[in-house]
Formats: sequence, C-alpha cells, structure tokens
Amino acid sequence: MNPDDRRYTEEHEWVKIDGDRVTVGITHYAQDALGDVVYVDLPATGTRVESGQPFGEVESTKSVSDLFAPLSGTIAERNSALESNPELVNSDPYGEGWMVVLQVDDTSAIDEMMTAEAYAALTEDS
Repeated sequence: MNPDDRRYTEEHEWVKIDGDRVTVGITHYAQDALGDVVYVDLPATGTRVESGQPFGEVESTKSVSDLFAPLSGTIAERNSALESNPELVNSDPYGEGWMVVLQVDDTSAIDEMMTAEAYAALTEDS
C-alpha cells in the first residue's frame, strides 16, 4: 500500500526524492485516520521551513492536524489544486494529493527516514 519509491516519517508523511527537491504528502494511513479532508493550509512558495516544525494544516470533518516539515528547506512549489479540491488528499494521497515540493538544504537526513516496509511495520502496530 505504501509506495517503495518514497521515505516515511513518524508523523505519517512521505517524501519522494528528486535530486535536492522532495515532494511531500501525507500517507494513506494518515488520510484514513483524518477522515474526509475539507481544507488544506499550505505556505506560500519561497517560505523557509525547518525540519520537525509545523508548516501547514490539514482540516477534516474530524479534526485539524499540523503538517510537519520532514526536512529543512524552502517551499519550491505548492499544490494549488488542493485549494478547490482538498479531497484529493483522501482519493490520491500518493499522487494528486501531494502537498508541497521542498528545495532541501541537506538530503542526507533522508537516509534516516523509514522505508515503506519499516513504515508499514509502524502502522501495523498502531
């Protein structure tokens, strides 16, 4: 269920690496726990984010959850489609429901993140 071409965080976010840029989204597990997503608040392009710090929010019919930056860097792109179609997070969390693209300061931290297999083990224990 979790694509092998990404790394995962304990905050239930995924990163897909493309050189020194990473696309960030939330996992199927996270969107399922949230329920129907009704609003996504993302920072503007050019915003600086720090690893482990909140950078946005996902609002669902159940709750509001922070998005945490998996790595430090600058927002290079944001998924503006989520403004009018936040439900893409539910229907396609690994594709059209992506959140932001980060221009990353240091990609070495990606090696510390979980593989799809390790993330699956984490969520099975939850």
